[in-house]
Amino acid sequence: MLTRLLILAGLIATLPAMAAESGHKYIVNERPGITTPLPFSDAVVTGNTLYIAGTLGLDPATGQAPAEVKAEAQLLMDAVKKTVEKAGFTMNDVVSITVFCTDLKLYDTFNGVYRTYFGTQLPARAFIGAATLLRGAHFEIQGIAVR
Repeated sequence: MLTRLLILAGLIATLPAMAAESGHKYIVNERPGITTPLPFSDAVVTGNTLYIAGTLGLDPATGQAPAEVKAEAQLLMDAVKKTVEKAGFTMNDVVSITVFCTDLKLYDTFNGVYRTYFGTQLPARAFIGAATLLRGAHFEIQGIAVR
């Protein structure tokens, strides 16, 4: 039993080095107005899979969500698309999306913008109510794309 624990401890200790050698690609977008690096990547590619971090639709001039909800949804989807394409994927590669929303009454407004970013084959999706989101946002998206 002690031998197994020592082997397991050795494997756990080598995980960071294994991740670095595995060819993960870390995507970090420019963030106008933010001078301190944030403690996460916008996306990570591992193998044929892209993991998209939580993304907000912020006005680049203010760093806040715009007052107009439809404009926020547009900025959000543009930001997701930019990240996906920067990683070498397309929006058609997106297979799963989770949307967090501070007001579920905005469902139809969001969908009106969201639909325009995909063809007829839509990703699996969850639309989840959230009490508040950072920077006054109404929406936050995270997702997965696969080539």
